[in-house]
Amino acid sequence: MIIDWNTIDTILLDMDGTLLDRHFDDHFWLEHVPKRWAARNNASMDHARTLLHALFKSQEQTLNWTDLDYWSQRLGLDIPLLKREVEHLIAVHPFVVEFLLFLRQQRKNIWLVTNAHSKTLDLKMKTTRIGAYFDGIVSAHQVGLPKEDRRFWDALQRFVSYDPRRTLLGEDSETNLATAEQYGIGYLVYVSRFSSAIQPKPSASFASIEYFSALIPSAGETTVTI
Repeated sequence: MIIDWNTIDTILLDMDGTLLDRHFDDHFWLEHVPKRWAARNNASMDHARTLLHALFKSQEQTLNWTDLDYWSQRLGLDIPLLKREVEHLIAVHPFVVEFLLFLRQQRKNIWLVTNAHSKTLDLKMKTTRIGAYFDGIVSAHQVGLPKEDRRFWDALQRFVSYDPRRTLLGEDSETNLATAEQYGIGYLVYVSRFSSAIQPKPSASFASIEYFSALIPSAGETTVTI
């Protein structure tokens, strides 16, 4: 894909895995929550992992998937409190700040568009301090649809006025990129290094990067090829 920044007005960026290291989320939901649930329910870790992973999977591609209040009630745990226990793992991916600074210098419209719950957003924006780089932040919980639903991108127009053909979306979810492609968003970029704990693998369907430095042109240039 050739990206000519002169043809792009709006940048939509996902949060977890895209801008922030998903190692925090994977550790939290796959290890920390089962550990706390097992202790509370006098169960083994193996049982907790098996039961909770099945529960989590049952809510994939729904708003419940990221709703901390839903999981607090469902699991009998204070999920926001548990997140604060491991908040030291929250981290911004390398070159994200440099990319956001580049976009601001280019006077682009920059929006954080995420499935994350408001309580997750509050914690992560406070910890990372990247919120100031955006023109706005929109959660799928405000929109009423997850990004996995094709209707999300049209409903997003109520919050962000954008021309899909002149918009770039950065995501670590190929499903979300596919629904955006169906809506007609012109530039779709898959972030393959979504976690510092994994070996990145490029997408077979979308232009892929490991770091956002790949989207910053050399001095005097306006285009990059990925």
